[in-house]
Amino acid sequence: MSRTVFCRKYQQELPGLPVPPLPGAKGQELYDNVSAKAWQEWLSHQTMLINEKQLNLMDMTARAYLSEQMEKFFANQGLDEIEGYVAPEDK
Repeated sequence: MSRTVFCRKYQQELPGLPVPPLPGAKGQELYDNVSAKAWQEWLSHQTMLINEKQLNLMDMTARAYLSEQMEKFFANQGLDEIEGYVAPEDK
């Protein structure tokens, strides 16, 4: 049986991550408080941010920006909009 966590994004018990997604204390905090579903949604959003804003991950400013956006994402706070992005229509 998979382990569950009380997901801070969805405020309910959901299946957790199989391993910490990042090294160190931050990775452990995410492992303990973020569901696998929320993490996958963050990865998709992060990829969109990197691509649309043309972020250079070698730049510490870009990495700090992504970290700030990740915290907002999991806390359900307002995220930066991606200019020109049009969500695909549901079929």
